[in-house]
Amino acid sequence: MDITVLFKLTYGLYVVGTFDGERPVGCIINTCFQVTSQNPILAVSLNKNNYTLEAIRKTKRFSLSIIAEDSDPAVIGGFGYRSSRDCDKYEDFGYTTVEGAPIVNGKFAGRLILDAINFVDNETHYVVFARLVETVQGEGTPMTYDYFHRVIKGKAPKNAPTYVEEDTKPAEEKTSAEDVKKHRYQCIVCGHIVEAEGNLPADYTCPLCKAPKDRFERVME
Repeated sequence: MDITVLFKLTYGLYVVGTFDGERPVGCIINTCFQVTSQNPILAVSLNKNNYTLEAIRKTKRFSLSIIAEDSDPAVIGGFGYRSSRDCDKYEDFGYTTVEGAPIVNGKFAGRLILDAINFVDNETHYVVFARLVETVQGEGTPMTYDYFHRVIKGKAPKNAPTYVEEDTKPAEEKTSAEDVKKHRYQCIVCGHIVEAEGNLPADYTCPLCKAPKDRFERVME
C-alpha cells in the first residue's frame, strides 16, 4: 500500500500554542478542520505524548497560527522536532499574548484563539474539539501538507498523525572527483533535503530543525 497517497489530502501546517503555568509551550500540527459554522467549533489532532496537549488539557485555551508558504521555515523545525518539556521553543521567535494564549511572532496566514471543549480518544492521538474565541487576520498563502513535502522537502514529526517511518540508510563516503558534483543530502532528524556541490560546509545546520551537519546523510541517486 502506497501511504504517500495520503500526502494529497488537503492538510495544512499550524503552530499550536498554550501556557503551562506562566511558560509558553507549543508544537506543530497538520490536522485542523472546521466542524460547525454557527458559533464555530474546530477540531485538531494531537499526539497523546505531546507536552502541549498536556497543557491544553489543564488550561483549555490555546492558539493556532496558520503557517504560510513564505513563513519562516525555521518555525517548523523549532516547534516540530523537539519537545517543550526540554526547551523554550519561543526563545528564537518571541511571542505575543492574545486573549490569554501565546502566539508566536512572525508572518502567518492567520491566527485563531480557541477554547477546548471536548477530548476524543483515538488510539495514539486525541481529537480536540474547540470553540472559536477570537481571530487575527494574517497574510500569505496557507501552506499545505503537499507543499511541505514537495517544495520544502519536509518530513512529518514522529508525533504527527501523518508520520510515516522511512528507511534512511547512510551513503558511502566518497573522495573522488564525483564529490565536486551536486549531491543531495537528507537530514535524518526532520527529513529536509538539500543540494550541494561536494560536501556540506562543516558549520552547516538544517534550516528546518537546526540539526548540525553530522545529522545529514547522502541520498543515493
